[in-house]
Amino acid sequence: MPQELQGCDFCKFVNYEDSDDFYLYELGTNKCEPLYSYEHLVKNRIIIHFVLNGKGILRLNGKQYDVGPHQIFLIPSDVRTFYQADAEDPWEYIWFHIGGPKIPLILKEAGLTPSHPVYTPVACADKIESLARDILDNYTRQYYCVGTLYQICDYMIENSKAKQEDDYENSLLYVKNVISYIQLKYSEHVKIENIALSLGLNRSYLTRLFKEATGYSLQEYLLTYRMKMALKLLSEDKLSVSEVAEAVGYTDTFTFSKAFKRHFKQSPSACKGIDYSIATGMLGVARANIKASKS
Repeated sequence: MPQELQGCDFCKFVNYEDSDDFYLYELGTNKCEPLYSYEHLVKNRIIIHFVLNGKGILRLNGKQYDVGPHQIFLIPSDVRTFYQADAEDPWEYIWFHIGGPKIPLILKEAGLTPSHPVYTPVACADKIESLARDILDNYTRQYYCVGTLYQICDYMIENSKAKQEDDYENSLLYVKNVISYIQLKYSEHVKIENIALSLGLNRSYLTRLFKEATGYSLQEYLLTYRMKMALKLLSEDKLSVSEVAEAVGYTDTFTFSKAFKRHFKQSPSACKGIDYSIATGMLGVARANIKASKS
């Protein structure tokens, strides 16, 4: 049976450990007095606090954090932690003692770690708090409580600043992979569908992602890179125009020559043996022309 703790508004020891990877040991709520403080050194479990209103401070690992309404703060395992309610606007919070092998990974995915112990949802704070209150109201139902904790974690992950940053980093990684693909495959018959397929992405999504990150469409970047390599080969004056065309992915010399002249305002033959230091200036003009044509 759940046990009750005196000295706070509500607290129950529940010790729900039937789940293989998510345990709930204790839960409660407290509307603190001004400057109410507590120091923890918990073992083999962690504590998360959901601040409903008011504010306070959290200290751990030599750092102090200001914590306010709708934020969540972490008391990590095996780390001495101090927290204190504000003198003028003391906080009210709900807390859960939780554990299990997957808990650190789940909270890390939400961006809540010992090095980042304060979580601020970008949305759905009211939903997260509502679920936390729901656990308090149904604390005798083990599987309901654990299932609701999973829901809370899901909302935290989906509404985390860390997730948005991760999504941004993932987007940049996709863009880098596209650039690497083009630079590796430019001499072949490259299709945008094949690039998207190699990354496991939808073509339209990848196209939008790339345009937002670089300012170029995928086709524009592929063309620009092919023209750059063609200009480099022509400056070396070792290959004929038709051989250069083939080397940069064109099966038809006329189509290549037409694209080259549109890009650089000069024919390929006029650029054979050109000083490449001058040629790089032509690349800059070509890029400027692309941007001007889009504005």
